[in-house]
Amino acid sequence: MNVNEQSAEDLAILEQLNLDYNRADQASDAKRFSEFLAEDFIVQTPGVARNREEYLEYIAKPRPFTDLALVESRIRLLGDVALIHGRARYTLVNDGSVQEALYTDAYQKRDGVWLCISACAIAPGA
Repeated sequence: MNVNEQSAEDLAILEQLNLDYNRADQASDAKRFSEFLAEDFIVQTPGVARNREEYLEYIAKPRPFTDLALVESRIRLLGDVALIHGRARYTLVNDGSVQEALYTDAYQKRDGVWLCISACAIAPGA
């Protein structure tokens, strides 16, 4: 497999992981998250940083939003590291307002498997 074929395969995998991340977030699917979060994963949201265990506990709770939809994303493949920059839209349960979030997720290919090592989101109300 040449570099271009590998890059295309990696991009397809990362695109799917990005979709899975968003679906699992909306569905409070901690089990799915546990499959692609690295053991040393860290997430930052306004005012809070969580490690993998803390995030899995948090994500298992009912989400304060509905209708989470990916608006746009861009994947930057940097060797065995990839950054996914995205924008998502959602509706807050408490007041019905529609909000948008910006996020950057970092993935690293470890032993041939892409794992999310870090996430940072600016998500009002979520």
